[in-house]
Amino acid sequence: MPTAVEYCSTLLGSAVAVSEFKGNTRIVVPAEKVDVVLRGLKETQGYDMLCDLAGIDYLNYPEATDRYAVVYSLTNTTTGERLFLKAYVNDPDPELPSVVAIWEGANWMEREVFDMFGITFTGHPDLRRILMPDAFVGHPLRKDYPLRGFGERHNFPTVTRAES
Repeated sequence: MPTAVEYCSTLLGSAVAVSEFKGNTRIVVPAEKVDVVLRGLKETQGYDMLCDLAGIDYLNYPEATDRYAVVYSLTNTTTGERLFLKAYVNDPDPELPSVVAIWEGANWMEREVFDMFGITFTGHPDLRRILMPDAFVGHPLRKDYPLRGFGERHNFPTVTRAES
């Protein structure tokens, strides 16, 4: 059986970038191929556990060519191998295909990245805010979000312990 790197290289050719860091393999794939690659890694390579899905904002990072990245942390529970897959997206409409159909556990993780960074996951069954109130404007983990916010705190009612 080919390794995960060989599998991705066969599937994507020169569109894949691979690196190693502290014993962990990192693979960068084009945004539009994320769901295809992840499904293949699960079905043919045994990466059956999505440990984490996280967003990164690269605004003002030296030599960064893309604004956002989403990192998928995978584990092969049989062999214990770990793999990190990264896809880049940019403004004005950062979006990636949803992987909820592959791993149901991605549901809340994609909603969190959507809420905090504004990255849309197409095909997600229920993409709405999960941490911030529905009326909240903006995405607090973006680097261009003001540290003190946009003055939105006074708009939300205080919830007492008895009401919660």
